[in-house]
Amino acid sequence: MIGTLANAGMIVAGGCAGLLIKKGISPRLETAVHRATGLAVIMIGLNGAITNMVTADPATGALASSGELMLVFSLILGALAGEVIGIEDRLDRLGGWVERTLHLSGFAQSFVNGTLIYCVGAMAIVGAINDGLLGDPSTLVTKGVLDGITSIVLAAGMGPGVIFSAIPVLIYQGAITLCAGWLAPVLQGELLHQICAAGFVMVACIGVNFMSESYHIKVANFLPGLLVPVLWRALAALALWLLPV
Repeated sequence: MIGTLANAGMIVAGGCAGLLIKKGISPRLETAVHRATGLAVIMIGLNGAITNMVTADPATGALASSGELMLVFSLILGALAGEVIGIEDRLDRLGGWVERTLHLSGFAQSFVNGTLIYCVGAMAIVGAINDGLLGDPSTLVTKGVLDGITSIVLAAGMGPGVIFSAIPVLIYQGAITLCAGWLAPVLQGELLHQICAAGFVMVACIGVNFMSESYHIKVANFLPGLLVPVLWRALAALALWLLPV
């Protein structure tokens, strides 16, 4: 759990620094920071999605892509399930209650977006597994440095909810660390790439929301899509077991 604790601590530290910066800039500069943050988040999302979908042949260097169909199904089925459940609306109501109770303006949006950005990605999963199985927190410490820098920008552009997104990071990565022995054989290879590709597309959508004032993508409603590759893999394994060889 050392890696996860370090990761969460850096998010909190970066978020606090970002709030100090936010207090010292004018509304015009705040808008510029908001737009720059959106552009950066879009590029982070696109880079992560491409990294998990494109591979290079070691011998020839030729590029090949895979997982496009799974990505489409993940996003579509995830969006349908999320709309039925109303994930984003529920999170917005929770965030609104926290805003009214603690008088923290902008909490809901910054909390949800920060949580999605920090929890999506191979570093969170692989790092937590390494921390649990090998006692090696280095991957999560590296991720913590990146998250800390990101939280400075997010808090300066969005608000204090970014700091509280350290709590889901603790729960999510901590759970993976504690269950590392069971999850390690499952969350690897093609399945991990499929989950991360869908997750990084959602991160890119967060950046689009930063850039647009007239249209809002309900990114949280896509979250069930992260389970689609897992369910597909489970159904495929079940079919192989039930059907005669």
